[in-house]
Amino acid sequence: MDIVVKGRKTEVPERFRKHVAEKLKLEKIQKLDGKVISLDVEVSKEPNPRQADRCDRVEITLRSRGPVIRAEAAASDPYAALDLAAEKLEARLRRQHDKRFSRRGSRRISAAEVADHVPGVATLNGNGLATAPPEEEPEAAVPTKKIGSLEVQGDGPIVVREKTHVAAPMTLDQALYEMELVGHDFYLFVDSETKEPSVVYRRHAYDYGVIHLRTDTMVTQAHSPDAGGALGG
Repeated sequence: MDIVVKGRKTEVPERFRKHVAEKLKLEKIQKLDGKVISLDVEVSKEPNPRQADRCDRVEITLRSRGPVIRAEAAASDPYAALDLAAEKLEARLRRQHDKRFSRRGSRRISAAEVADHVPGVATLNGNGLATAPPEEEPEAAVPTKKIGSLEVQGDGPIVVREKTHVAAPMTLDQALYEMELVGHDFYLFVDSETKEPSVVYRRHAYDYGVIHLRTDTMVTQAHSPDAGGALGG
């Protein structure tokens, strides 16, 4: 495999071609990627005088049986740009090489090393016979504590604050007035007509909603953990 050096709208001197061959060592590249098909180096020049510090650009393209790898850099002269691009190319080649190596996995382990890598596996004694792994001690029972009306195991992320209020039955208009008075978005009250718990809540602008709860002993879902109402609508 040869390195193809070409210029885009610029001449490439023979001295630079030799420098490319010295900088991009094929032996080192093929060691990182043994399936290299071609290696192209393109040199271009930016005529804009405002970009004098980045006027020379070098782009390296490596084609192999895997994905195409490109590396480019710009500097005040082509030699400096080539050095930067070569460093980028080598870094990307090493990453690709490490990925391939990690996918193949590490070396095979011997039978004597299995116990060190696989927990709970039988081990070999001095006579070459397998011995059962030591029994693990049973985990200590997780303490259960009662918080409010709930039972929580361990520390638990649940924090419950339980309060009981004495409320006189009121009408819907009174409940709306009380909600606005305390400045909340909802208000729980006992409906004076139905004697059932209800909730009024603020929806959008000056719109309000109301939820009435009606007990029914025939509803089997009353004891389900998913039973209950949610504010919405």
